[in-house]
Amino acid sequence: MCLYNQLNMELPTSLKEIQKKIAENQLTCVDLVSAYLKNIRASKNLNAYIEVFEEEALLRANQLDKKYQLDPETCGALFGLVVSIKDLICYEGHGVTAASKILENFKSIYSSTAVERILNADAIIIGRTNCDQFGMGSDNSNSVYGVVKNPFDTSRVAGGSSGGSAVSVAANTCLVALGTDTGGSVRQPASFTNVIGLKPTYGRVSRHGLLAYGSSFDQIGFFAHAAEDIAIVTAIASGADEFDATCVERTDNIFTTFGELQKFPEHSKTKKIAFLKQSFDAALLDADVLKSMQTARTTFEKLGHTVEVVEFNLLDYIVPAYYVLTTAEASSNLSRYDGVRYGYRSPESTNLETMLKKTRTEGFSEEVKRRILTGAFVLSAGYYDAYFSKAQRVRRLISENIDRIFNDFDLIILPISPVVPWKIGEKSDDTVKMYMADIFTVLANMAGVPGISVPMGFGEETNLPIGIQILAKKWCEAELLQITEKVLSS
Repeated sequence: MCLYNQLNMELPTSLKEIQKKIAENQLTCVDLVSAYLKNIRASKNLNAYIEVFEEEALLRANQLDKKYQLDPETCGALFGLVVSIKDLICYEGHGVTAASKILENFKSIYSSTAVERILNADAIIIGRTNCDQFGMGSDNSNSVYGVVKNPFDTSRVAGGSSGGSAVSVAANTCLVALGTDTGGSVRQPASFTNVIGLKPTYGRVSRHGLLAYGSSFDQIGFFAHAAEDIAIVTAIASGADEFDATCVERTDNIFTTFGELQKFPEHSKTKKIAFLKQSFDAALLDADVLKSMQTARTTFEKLGHTVEVVEFNLLDYIVPAYYVLTTAEASSNLSRYDGVRYGYRSPESTNLETMLKKTRTEGFSEEVKRRILTGAFVLSAGYYDAYFSKAQRVRRLISENIDRIFNDFDLIILPISPVVPWKIGEKSDDTVKMYMADIFTVLANMAGVPGISVPMGFGEETNLPIGIQILAKKWCEAELLQITEKVLSS
């Protein structure tokens, strides 16, 4: 069943169009929020939202309409932008549970830096979206709130872990969504739902207020229909933050002043683009995915870019190294959820030790417990050098190899997933098969480079959405967004 065609898709799909309609008195923020709320109700079966801030969003929309009527010049750059946020991102006074029982009924006492910055620019947050618990999963089925369904085929997954965020944009229930990307959790669901998804360079956007899974991998990312919308939201959310030492200010940032953001600079020169040889492996890819890669190559050549196929011999090591490192970081980050200070506490507790054991056993899902235990194992005294240290060396080699490719090329093209969106429950009993769905996306997180998912239409055999992945050098998000716009308009 395709729910997509039943939704109100006549709403503007770019901020520029929204602001133009508001300026011409054809639309108000209240009208916009009301229409999005109608779509949320119509798409409730997709299970994209955990909580909808209906009254609050309408109140803020009304306040912003009055602000605009008094003086349009006082409105921020994101005036008219309606946003959803993943249930891993803190918003003061609102629930944030990481889609887990361990944080049931918990409300954040502060907002993440990214949320604060977009609110200060007059965005409207309409709700928080479903996700895999603590960002651990590839199909958004590992959630205490249930699986998120794909709007193009409700019998299939929407991708993970930011499936709810991707669907919220695909189903036109908001214009932009904030997600998180640890190993592809923005790009993969974006591909599965036919929207654009950007994972910025590690350190571009503050992680303050993002519930940590793998601290050296996590990044807040963005979903939208238009590249220019991702450009302006990324620019406003970016910049140094005293609460996050890994976040930096880029003086050479191409995202300049607010007034110029929607016309990010042209990069007129032709690009040298590398396609990794393994990304054309017919034994690894579904037929439709392989065909999308061939179409992408033809598209870039028609646009005048130089395309070459290059070797990357470390592909087989990426997923094992990634899961050793991220589980190690998760075992440390998730130790804070113990029932002592906040969140769920087992009612069967009789003493401190029993309370800790039962709370964590009952509060975490099987997948989260699996990763915590794996992480504790690879960090243990007897196995630290054999696993964790070796994975760190592999990560360095991967980063060095990617840098070597970028010495000769401007961009790298890869598939997002080797397969199209699978049936709900199809991979639930095969953990390794689920993990291998991330084989192409974790590369960007291992190397810390930016990556974007670009919609490439629908498969001929499956009629399901397929996207390609473009990687760029660190801090070159502008080139990714600019070439994305060129591809989508070609």
